[in-house]
Order: sequence, then C-alpha cells, then structure tokens
Amino acid sequence: MKSWSADRADALPPESAPGTDSASSEALTRARAFAEPLLATALLDTGENILAHADAVAAILKAIDGSQTMQTASYLVYACDHLNKPHEVIANAFGTQFADLAMETSKLVRVQRMARLAHHSVSRSGTATPMAQTAAAQTESVRKMLLAFSRDLRVVMLRLASRLQTLRFFASSRRALPPGLASESLQVFAPLANRLGIWEIKWELEDLSFRFLEPDTYREVARLLDEKRVEREIQVEKLRLQMLADLAAQGIHAKVQGRPKHIYSIVKKMRGKSLGFNQVYDIRALRIVVPTIPECYAALSWVHSRFAPIAEEFDDYIARPKGNGYRSLHTVVRDQAGQPIEVQLRTQAMHDHAETGVAAHWAYKEAGAKGYAGVSASGEYDAKIAVLRQLLAWERDLSGTQGQSDGTAMFDDRIYVLTPDAAIVELPQGATPVDFAYSVHTNLGHRSRGARVDGAMVPLNTRLKNGQTVEVTVAKEGGPSRDWLNAELGFLVSHRARAKVRAWFNALALHETIAKGREAVERLLQREGKTALKLDDLASRLGFNSADAMFEVVGKDEFSLRNIETLLRPPEPEPSPDDYLLLKKPRAASHSAKGGVLVVGVDSLMTQLAKCCKPAPPDPICGFVTRGKGVSVHRADCSNLRNMVTRSGDRVIEVQWGVGGKSEGSVYPVDVHVEATDRQGLLRDISEVFAKEKMNVIGVLTQSIKGIAWMTFTVEVSDAGRLGKVLGIVSDLRGVRTARRR
Repeated sequence: MKSWSADRADALPPESAPGTDSASSEALTRARAFAEPLLATALLDTGENILAHADAVAAILKAIDGSQTMQTASYLVYACDHLNKPHEVIANAFGTQFADLAMETSKLVRVQRMARLAHHSVSRSGTATPMAQTAAAQTESVRKMLLAFSRDLRVVMLRLASRLQTLRFFASSRRALPPGLASESLQVFAPLANRLGIWEIKWELEDLSFRFLEPDTYREVARLLDEKRVEREIQVEKLRLQMLADLAAQGIHAKVQGRPKHIYSIVKKMRGKSLGFNQVYDIRALRIVVPTIPECYAALSWVHSRFAPIAEEFDDYIARPKGNGYRSLHTVVRDQAGQPIEVQLRTQAMHDHAETGVAAHWAYKEAGAKGYAGVSASGEYDAKIAVLRQLLAWERDLSGTQGQSDGTAMFDDRIYVLTPDAAIVELPQGATPVDFAYSVHTNLGHRSRGARVDGAMVPLNTRLKNGQTVEVTVAKEGGPSRDWLNAELGFLVSHRARAKVRAWFNALALHETIAKGREAVERLLQREGKTALKLDDLASRLGFNSADAMFEVVGKDEFSLRNIETLLRPPEPEPSPDDYLLLKKPRAASHSAKGGVLVVGVDSLMTQLAKCCKPAPPDPICGFVTRGKGVSVHRADCSNLRNMVTRSGDRVIEVQWGVGGKSEGSVYPVDVHVEATDRQGLLRDISEVFAKEKMNVIGVLTQSIKGIAWMTFTVEVSDAGRLGKVLGIVSDLRGVRTARRR
C-alpha cells in the first residue's frame, strides 16, 4: 500500500482557477492521476478494485448530470485511506473544499460500514439492540444520519452512486453479497434516492437489492416480464405514438411518456394489494402532460372514448387532491386486445409539483392512503425534503463553498452518534455524553462517571458531534449529580435526560420521607407494645394502599400519629354488671385525740393523719408540729417525715394510737399498689378480694403500658395488720406480679 504525505503535494501540478468549466475538467483529470498510483492495486473490503470502483462512481454521477466537483471527489474519497495526512495533502493539491468533501464522505463510509456490520452481528446473535430499537426506527435513524452527517448534499450523492456501483459489482461478478448490505440498500439508500428525485438510481438500487434478498421471487417475476417484454414494449410505444397523434388531431398539445415498471415495484404492489401478476394494471403505463386543466379533462374524455375504461380504477385527484397536495387524473383502460393500460393525465405544473414539490413521487408512493410500501413519510424530517430537492438542483452549479451551509443548516437541531456497538443514537444539537447515556438507558445515565469519545477520555459536559463513537464509563451503584441540572455547567441538553435526573432526586426525597415516617410509626408501635403487628395490615386498616403510602404522609406530617394510637387503643367493650367496680364513700370515722391519736403529754391538741404515708393502726407513728394545722401524724418510716426531721428536729413530738384507734367503726385509708399483666377482668378480680375481706375501696388509679397494668387502690382498713393477708391473696391472682402497700 502506498502512502502520501504533505510534502509530496508540491509535486502535483497547480490548480486552475475554481468556478470555470476548464478548471473543473482539469481538476477531474488531476484527481484521477493523483489517485491512480494509490488505488490501482488496492481492493475494497468487497473485493472490488478501488480505482475501478471510483471510475464507475464518477460515471454514474455524470449519467445523472452530477457536477464535475462530485466526480472529482469520487477519486479523492478513496485516496484518503492511503494518505498519512489526507486533509492536508488534498487541501494543498486541490483546495480546502475538495479536502472537506473527501474527508466527510470517507468518514461517513466508515461509520456506515461499522453500523451495518454491528447490526448484522446483533441480528445473528439474537441480542436486543441498544434502546430496544425496532428495525424501522434504526433504518430511519440511518436515513437521517446520512443527511445530517453531510456537510452538503454532494456527500449524499457520492454515497448513493458508490452503493449502486457496489451492487452492480456483486451482480456482475455473481459473488455473495456481504450481510446487511442488500437490506440497507433497499431500506435506506433507495428511499433516499426516491426522496431526492434521483429516479434512475432509485429503481436500480431497488431491483438489485431485491435480487439479492429474494432471488427466487426476483427470477419468477423477471421470467413473467421477459415472456412478453419485446411485445409489451412495442405495444407501449405504438400506443404512445398513437395517443400523441390523436391528441394533436383533437387540438390538444400534449407530451406522452411511457412509464417502465420495475420488478421490485411490481412485487410491492402485488403484495400490498394482494394481486396476481396478471392483475397489476400498470405493467403497461403512459403519462399524458398537457398545458391546462381543461385539456386534462379533454384528453381524459378522448382516452375513455378511444379505450374501454375500468370504472373502479378511476381517480380524480384534480377535483379532490390528496392530503399532501398531489393532483392528477388516474385511469385504467383496456385496449382492443383487452390488456389493461394505466394512464395518468396532469398539467405541467402538476407534474413539476409531483416530481419536485412537497407532494413528490416519494410522498404518495411511500405513505399513500393504502400504505403498501410500508414506510412512513410523515413528520418533521420529511418537511425538510422539499428544500433538499432544491439544493440538489442547485448542486449542479455549485463550486467552492456554495450550498454547503444550506445543506447543513436544516439539520442543525439534531446530531447522530454511535454506541461502541455501532448503533445509531439521535440526539439534540449540543448534546453531551450524559445526554447520550440517558438516551441509551436511564440507569446508564444515572451511573455515568466518565466518557470516551472516539477512544479519548473527555469531560462529561463535552459537546458531541456527528458520527462520533461515544462510550460511557459507569459506577456499580449511585446516582446523578445535582450539578447536572445546573444549565450553566452544560451537562444536559436533552429535555428527556433532565426529566430523568429530576425524577431520580424526587424519588430520593420521597425515599427519605418514607424512611422518616417508618421510623416514627415503629417508635409508636414499640411504646404501645405492638411490634408484632404487620405494617401492611396497619396501613390497610387506616385506609392506605401500602405501608409506604402511610409512611409518606406521616413523614410529611400530613397524618397524625394519634390516629394510629386510637386504632391501637380501641374503646373497651361495655362491661357486664360484674365488671363494675363500685367505689364507696369513705365511712365517717373519728380520728380525734380521744378516739384516734393521742399526743403524749399534751391535752386537746389538734391532730391529722398525713396523706403522704396514710398511717393506720398498728403502724409505728410519729408526730410533727406544723404551723397552724396542729400535729401531722406520719408513719415512722415515712420518707417525708425523715426529711422534715432533718430540717426541724425540734418540732417532732411523740404520739401514739389511742384506745379508740382499734375500736369498731374506726377506719383508715391506705394505698395499695398492684403490678400485673394486663388482661380483661383483672380490675374486677382484685376488687372482689377487697370486698370479701370487708375492705371498702374508695379510690382506684390504673395505667397500662406495653401490656403491663399498674394499679393503685385506696382502701379503708381498721387494722393495717390484716392488710398483709389480703395482699397475699391478691398476689395469688392470675397475672399479678406484685401487691404491696405504698
């Protein structure tokens, strides 16, 4: 393989002035001479000689009236792979415009080859393509990329001509076509040629692709056509000349054209309309173009008078234009032999509009009312095609930089990059590796930590360009950075990616709220001794669909925990008469010095029993002189008494129970504390013990904490000595842990 460097460019003959026919012709001659030593012995990956391929591409471009600039570029494109510094060398020898065109086309060739091979590899392995793209979506992405990737439409033209020559090479050499090349040609290149109005390339691409994809069907239809090809062509030409003469005799100035039918279009119609070969009416077809609309109907009248019309095959798209603006008269008639002939009638303006306007041939063929082509032609992308058609017409006069910016501007809002597996990803202009990651998979975007573009590490806010291969490095776990939502930092352009990042942080905040609510509910259940309660059951009883829904409103302080407490502490059922504890009024009892407590050595001194320790005979007691309330009588072991003695020991006075202290009818209140496992009927059982022992209960305080009942009974006793026996009986009750006097 030979190689060129920048210093060899000086050996080339100088350029002629651009923009002239002689300059273009000389550039074409010089380009072939430049490429010949590099390409003469080199082969493409298809096995075709590269110089022969470049010659054929230049010939195809010339046949469709392509400019000599494009023909020149057909040689320079393939020379790029054989030069050390291709852009510099070609720019020095031919100018920057040729260098840019050659480099852009060469890069697109490599990208499409990678995408085709990767798609074929994925198809064979059965692995799903990234983003779960369907074949139709991937095909449309390739179409868009083919246009958006280009600096101008000449790149597209070069690729179309190159693909046509590749198919011709395999057809003539009878070699096996590389995987995916035929389907890509049929699904991408042929529709593109159709949309651009390059009919010659479109028909041939379709037929050659179909020949490789379905050889048996192709041969069968070809056989049916060949059986009467010569006869049919003679008949069509005879009809054309006859119509031309007869219309002229009627005073109608018309152009009559035969419309050849290609094998692929015949098969599409047969399949799309479920027709047999003999039912395809437009195998023989003519088009009549006249100056005015009245002449359209006049010509139609003559055709119907001259031939037998098939009524159900008549369509008046002049009176009722198609939604896309297409206008014409369509009819099918039978000749004298009974053979069907399709005839289209339109004005020159209608013909121009149909061929190059918004409602061009591709629009109704690819997305017509019956939709048999299977390709949609609607949407933003197709709205740009009308402008592309005009650019294609202008391209013939292009030289230098003309037309380049126009072809690119229409796609400034989108770019197309590749995954490491060469799947095409469509992104908004200015997109970054983070946008790319989110377009492939949301989880990939969340865990993005770095990126490689064309193998080189770049920051995550790097702006991507058409055709670059992007690879994202990810963490095993984690989420996006809040910086990504900062527009000034430029991490995200795609609205979809921004929405995904915001959703992640919203979910994170929700998770924290739920955790907060869960913690509050679980603390409440611990206090209530209900930790065994299932949280989903609790949520359901409170009217929530799930425990998380309950935790969320609790965490937001939108649902009071008192509602849960109320549920956990339902009101006790109405007790039976046996469950009632009848508290009785204290009995009238004399606690005077005469009948209760005597102050030793002092007569008629007022005394009172201390409420803190509630002394009762025969408790050892002690008196303490108060200010204004006489003598307060305490149990000798009263803690309050010990504190008062410590502060004012001189106010202690000796007291004792009087004779009446144990007399009939003298009672004293004492407090009894009971600790027990809470159960239904516990209060009733304890009360029954006091009742049997003739102890009047004058007060009860109860509290239940975590299943443990704490009870304080105030009972009247005449002799505290008997209380020990009663408390022993209470201690023997089921569930009672302790029973003692306070």
